[in-house]
Amino acid sequence: MAALEAQKLSTAEETEVQQWITTSERLKASPADASILDKLNTHLTSRATLLGSKPSKADIAIYESLASTVKSWTAEQRTGQQGHPHIVRHLDFVQNSGLFGLKISDEDKIKVDPEEVLYVKPPTDAKAEKERLKKEKAAAAAAAAGGETTLVDRTKAVAAAVVEKAVEAKDAVAAAAGVGEAKPKKEKKEKAPKPQKAPAVTTPPSPHLIDLRVGHILKAIKHPEADSLYVSTIAMGDKPGTDDTEEYEGQVCRTVCSGLNGLVPLEEMQGRKVVVVANLKPVKMRGIKSCAMVLAASPRLKEGEVDDHKGPVELVTPPADAKAGERVCFDGWRGEPEGVLNPKKKIWETFQPGFTTTENLEVAFDGSAVEAAGKAETGKLTTASGGTCTVKTLKGATVR
Repeated sequence: MAALEAQKLSTAEETEVQQWITTSERLKASPADASILDKLNTHLTSRATLLGSKPSKADIAIYESLASTVKSWTAEQRTGQQGHPHIVRHLDFVQNSGLFGLKISDEDKIKVDPEEVLYVKPPTDAKAEKERLKKEKAAAAAAAAGGETTLVDRTKAVAAAVVEKAVEAKDAVAAAAGVGEAKPKKEKKEKAPKPQKAPAVTTPPSPHLIDLRVGHILKAIKHPEADSLYVSTIAMGDKPGTDDTEEYEGQVCRTVCSGLNGLVPLEEMQGRKVVVVANLKPVKMRGIKSCAMVLAASPRLKEGEVDDHKGPVELVTPPADAKAGERVCFDGWRGEPEGVLNPKKKIWETFQPGFTTTENLEVAFDGSAVEAAGKAETGKLTTASGGTCTVKTLKGATVR
């Protein structure tokens, strides 16, 4: 653990660590999510740790989220053709390496049999691959050279020459007969070059691309298949017929799963206003499709500290007069959000580390914490009318 605490990380690496911690929280809530597991397994294909070779608290977070699940994986799930062998290898490294300081007893460790490998990707035939590349290269060279003039091309050239000679003879006869002066050949007009299309305007990444709205929880229940989750029915201003919505008590609502069971009393979830992230890609959490995320604050971890997920946690509260569906933005970063955030662009993962709370218990975005923000300012999370979103007691917290 001492080596881990002494590890110096760059700003980009710190951001990546926070992104993996966010992923670990999603895995803790939904450890069987195939899309996340596949991406994690691919990422670890050529890496010893999540950062490549540097150990970090992100490796510990992933271990804590997946260890209990991987213990129960079958051999097919571990090393079969559709399995996740690199995840197994990574977790085995974390639980046994002294770099991470996890004092796990042998009986609590994931049992890994290095001889139990059900599928090995067949090697590429080097000779056949070399021959294929050679043929592709030859074909490309022939295409570039253009080859010899084809019969069609030669025929067109001859026909054009005959027509030109006929025109010249006709002009000469007309001049000799005194019919008139031979008409000068028309010069071909050079075609004006087509105007170049202006390059597409790309919107630079910014916190305003995240669709933050006021949500009204109409009801909340415990998830029937996950002890750590609540399932809430939340009105957030969607129009009737919007994908992934349903009508409840005359309002258009979304179903939202949140890992708040045991951290926020269920009675505090009922009938209250919250702030939601409304444009994350929906994800199934233990069989229930979650179509948004509820924002909450928790103490910011110190360097080397591991999140034990014991809280405290406080929900972000919008202004009392705010209506369900009303947008909230960070001052200094207002703009139109994207429809659905593209997971590949990692907009949420990039800017979430700047979400925090001030000494006055106001939710804000700290631009100095995120290089992509473009400015080192701090902007409060407010409605269009100027009302500010707050928390009860947590100062300098992280908000996610």
